Amino acid sequence: MGNFDNWGNSTSEFIENVLLHTGVSPFFSGKIMLLILLVLLALLCFISDFISRKVLLAFVGKIVKKTKTDWDDVLIEKKFFHNLAHIVPALVLEGLVPSFFSGHTGWIEFAMTATHLYLVTVVIVVLMSFVNATQVVVSRSPFMKDKPIESYTQLVRIIMYIIGGIYLISILLGRSPLGIFSALGAMSVVLMLVFKDTILGFVASIQIAANNMVRVGDWVEFPKYGADGDVVEMKLQTIKIMNWDKTISTVPTYAFVSDAFKNWRGMEESGGRRIKRSISIDVSTIRLCNKDMLNRFKKIQYIEDYLKTKQGEVSAFNKEQEISSESSVNGRAISNMGTFRAYVHAYLNHNQLINKEMTFLVRQLQPTEKGLPLEIYVFSKEKRWKHYEDIQADIFDHILSVVNEFDLKVFQSPSGSDFSTLVK
Repeated sequence: MGNFDNWGNSTSEFIENVLLHTGVSPFFSGKIMLLILLVLLALLCFISDFISRKVLLAFVGKIVKKTKTDWDDVLIEKKFFHNLAHIVPALVLEGLVPSFFSGHTGWIEFAMTATHLYLVTVVIVVLMSFVNATQVVVSRSPFMKDKPIESYTQLVRIIMYIIGGIYLISILLGRSPLGIFSALGAMSVVLMLVFKDTILGFVASIQIAANNMVRVGDWVEFPKYGADGDVVEMKLQTIKIMNWDKTISTVPTYAFVSDAFKNWRGMEESGGRRIKRSISIDVSTIRLCNKDMLNRFKKIQYIEDYLKTKQGEVSAFNKEQEISSESSVNGRAISNMGTFRAYVHAYLNHNQLINKEMTFLVRQLQPTEKGLPLEIYVFSKEKRWKHYEDIQADIFDHILSVVNEFDLKVFQSPSGSDFSTLVK
């Protein structure tokens, strides 16, 4: 430090003597000397910054090439060492300002304040670079790739910005940072209101991560916010969802904890995607099968064995119970509706795209004024949306096409053409 003082004093004295010998009045020589010193300091800072960046980056680059870890590569990518080199000019100013402006207290205070402001700003930038690098490295970990890392790093950035801002204010006001922190403590209620969303988002992020409720890439459905699509971004305050129409819905992070939503991840990780759809059969077309109908139905490959077995069971039961065969109403009989239901079950059982290991139902629902619903409740092996819809469409195309073969009709509300037929 003594060398700096001697060098600075000798430099200022040398400049002032040169100015006086050139005929500049003592009044102007002091001001010109200060201006020259400012330019000289700026030039020294620029040179030191340039040299430090060149030397530091070259040195670090050689070391990085010899290592196998990702940390140092990411630190270079996020300009950590580049920003770290900017601290050198602040150290140069810290050492030269008192000696350069010796005897000019006002200039020393101004220059040192500017130096400290610059130093705090550089430190904040360096720490931000380190946080960004940490986020990249941690997010690449297989155990953390689905966690909302960006939410946590965003909170760290906010805290750093707040602390850095307080230090900058304390330097400008010439007060201790602890005093400003104490004043902020009294303003905690106001801060709670200002940072309400941030605080709620942080708490929600912890709950979401702990309970594994939502991850980037999940298909979620959030009717309250009109969101239905894939989660593309998770931050401290908001979660972005790309809907199927390619619009973006932004939902508050805490809403995933406080409100109800549907996450389709379980379906995507399971062995299939549910098909749950029904057709309504016109009740007036449901009847018991006569011999002609049964002979015709036996020609259908999927239910040939079913009908033979069923006829044997019915005949054996009626004979055992000594039921009269004079009326088809007596005893047990086979209906076209039951036969059709057995056909649909057999048809789906032969479909290689249906997962037989999961729930497999072909059932009747409660009859309504629109007929008797026959519901298919199965799971397709294919979970991708387009292929899933194709499978579902093929199934119901076939069912609707063959229903008339069983002397049944699908119920639908009368249209204009139906009334035109009646008039004719």
